[in-house]
Amino acid sequence: MDKVSFLHPEFLLLLALLPIAGVWLYRSRKQQSVTLTLPAVAGLESLVNWKVLLKPYLIVFRLVALALIIIGLARPRTVDVSNQTKTTRGIDIVMAVDLSSSMLAKDLEPNRMEALKKVADRFVDDRPNDRIGIVVYAGEAYTKVPVTTDKSIVKQMLQELNYDPTVDDGTGIGMGLATAVNRLKESKAKSRVIILLTDGINNAGFIEPETAADLAKEYGIKVYTIGLGSNGMAPFPVGYTPDGTLVYRNMKVEIDEKLMKSIAKKTGGKYFRATSNSRLEAIYDEINQMETTEIEELRYYDYEEQFRPFALLALVLLVLEVGLRQTLYRSFI
Repeated sequence: MDKVSFLHPEFLLLLALLPIAGVWLYRSRKQQSVTLTLPAVAGLESLVNWKVLLKPYLIVFRLVALALIIIGLARPRTVDVSNQTKTTRGIDIVMAVDLSSSMLAKDLEPNRMEALKKVADRFVDDRPNDRIGIVVYAGEAYTKVPVTTDKSIVKQMLQELNYDPTVDDGTGIGMGLATAVNRLKESKAKSRVIILLTDGINNAGFIEPETAADLAKEYGIKVYTIGLGSNGMAPFPVGYTPDGTLVYRNMKVEIDEKLMKSIAKKTGGKYFRATSNSRLEAIYDEINQMETTEIEELRYYDYEEQFRPFALLALVLLVLEVGLRQTLYRSFI
């Protein structure tokens, strides 16, 4: 009955009148019955048969029929609801990730790189209706994943992000941003966003970050910038031991916050500073809330009328009652 509803539920209030109708019918039956006074009733017990026992139930037939008619008038029906969603404002997002050796610093747990991968993976899960791509950069930049709706590929490539000692080290912020802009400039999406993350200062590449920011602004691409790293000192990798183990040394954290703020402001984005794992999670949650995708939900209701069985059963009971009164009980005392 969970899916049963009534088109005219106000008719159900008439059910409250049935007890009154029952009392009235019972009293009317007694008034219409013929009374025969006898000096004694001995020997009449054998006259009580099934006809006598059945007659009081004719009132029950009528009351049940009335109840069924009232329920039928209320128009019971079952409803099957189906939903269909349609994305009306899609967003294309490119995550530009710094893969320089400093991303192995351990001021976030277990290090900056692993902390970012965990948070970014959840961010992808929270954007089921958008296309996402990945650009990575260090001394040079390249596209890891073009913008795509295949979230499994994006998540797989995120987990494969690691510092590569064979690639020129450094932090080419301008290169990373320009590559991300290049991935989005031909996009037909209503909104295009770059999330640019770095933990250092621009010291590599042949494209200046300001020039790349101008390109993003020209194409109407919004850039959110994230400076990753704690304040003060942090354990940075400075070399390898003979067995290949990284050697760490406390060094001063340097992030060009002035540059990152300038890029965000110029493109209509916002700058964030992530000094801990929890703060990094909060930043991605905030970006997720600011860049919402409009979804149009179409809901279809399929109603199936259920009043016919009630009306049919009421008709059967009324025909049965009238038929019995006009035949079997026509001259019944």
